[in-house]
Amino acid sequence: MSTYEYIVPPEYDGEMLQTFLRRGCGLSYRMVVKLKRVENGMTLDGKQWRSIDRVNAGQVVRLQMPEDNVRIEGADMPLSVVFEDEDILVVDKPPYLAVHPSAGKPEPTLANGVVAYFEQKGTPLSFRPVNRLDRNTSGLLMAAKTPHAAYAMAQVPQKVYFAILLGELHGEGTIDQPIRIKEGCTITREVGQGGKDSLTHWQALATDGEVTFARVVIETGRTHQIRVHMSWLGYPLVGDTMYGTDEVIMPRHALHCGRMAFPHPRTGETITLTTPIPADMRTVLESRGLWRDEWDKME
Repeated sequence: MSTYEYIVPPEYDGEMLQTFLRRGCGLSYRMVVKLKRVENGMTLDGKQWRSIDRVNAGQVVRLQMPEDNVRIEGADMPLSVVFEDEDILVVDKPPYLAVHPSAGKPEPTLANGVVAYFEQKGTPLSFRPVNRLDRNTSGLLMAAKTPHAAYAMAQVPQKVYFAILLGELHGEGTIDQPIRIKEGCTITREVGQGGKDSLTHWQALATDGEVTFARVVIETGRTHQIRVHMSWLGYPLVGDTMYGTDEVIMPRHALHCGRMAFPHPRTGETITLTTPIPADMRTVLESRGLWRDEWDKME
């Protein structure tokens, strides 16, 4: 059972406990309700407290989070753990690994691997991804260990992606175009009216005239956002047969989440994580004389 402690700051002096929990601690309404049902779920200076009771500055609020109900089976697989503590786990997901189980695809997924990893450590936990990556996209993926951490971290991590694009691209720019589900499809997206607001920033790093290595930052997390936006711009990802044409240069779309930064849900400390460009993307860049050693530490 995970435990959180917070000291009531002066600005919440005299407020109801539930107000401090929601606004000061970032708890969801659902979690506050759950804590009411947990023995000693919410205590103030060691005493049981109701959510409508008033708090005073300097008091210590202690929360006992309910036990997890693990809903999927674990599957033993190697995991590249980049960061882990009592609240979050960040792994470097390899390409060709789906994040979640899906109908008709029995192969183990990252979700099964993370559940098994938690079980092996003696702490059975559910898989709660904070960000999601396509099956063929590699890079940093965060999983929250508690519902509170998942709620607090939703939409919070800032992510930097690296992509290899078809075509010669220079400079930098921003794509501000809505993305919607393509008519007649369930998965494929497109730019079009009625779609969700989507914002993508790109910067060309190197090109040989046929392909371009680019740094991409997204401010919204739409499905296939980078793939859709760069294709709309006229520079689809290498290896992307859904939004482009290439299936020769690489057997998967060349996209990697290489950097993640976020304020820690418990301490507020800024955490910055990076992971190197994967071998298959690096091989393409090296074969074309575009690779630079400093890109392994690029942010």
